[in-house]
Amino acid sequence: MSTDVRFTIHDLEGVARDETKRYEIIDGKLHVSTQPHWRHQVVCSRIDRAFSHWDPESARGILIPAPGVIFSIHEAVAPDLAWVSRERLGFVVGDDGKLHRAPDLVVEVLSPGRENELRDRELKLKVYSRQGVREYWIADWRAPAVQVFRRQDAQLELSATLTAEDTLTSPLLPGFGLALRELFASPI
Repeated sequence: MSTDVRFTIHDLEGVARDETKRYEIIDGKLHVSTQPHWRHQVVCSRIDRAFSHWDPESARGILIPAPGVIFSIHEAVAPDLAWVSRERLGFVVGDDGKLHRAPDLVVEVLSPGRENELRDRELKLKVYSRQGVREYWIADWRAPAVQVFRRQDAQLELSATLTAEDTLTSPLLPGFGLALRELFASPI
């Protein structure tokens, strides 16, 4: 008989939480991580800025930083960035203001540490694939590189690993381009 505790989103309601930590539930397991490195946040800001230049009026869709994505009571994640097309927004966002269905695109920027990498590269990849995310980017500012996963045959598959010499584009985002040299340039 298994005594493993399966967490639900209800377990986090009303509990005093440390605001310096991020809480996620993946397959009923609670994952707690600390706030990320400042370089992580710079990469997120640069991706956000590239989306603002590509679609300044958010006519094509909305890029949301650190949204709550509640797929079920046993799966609630907080990706670094999520983009939802304008056509799907009403379908994806619930009355509580959280996302309850798959965003079109999810971006995770890796934080140092084996547990963080395992969560983003394996556990969240499986969740996003199973839930129907169309594209998933994993950015690693230390490498520097971006892995691009695209939906093929009902699951996310590695489509490309881009480095500083490449430009990040997407069939979901016609006309979007982000030079990785600019994305990963040192701010100091």
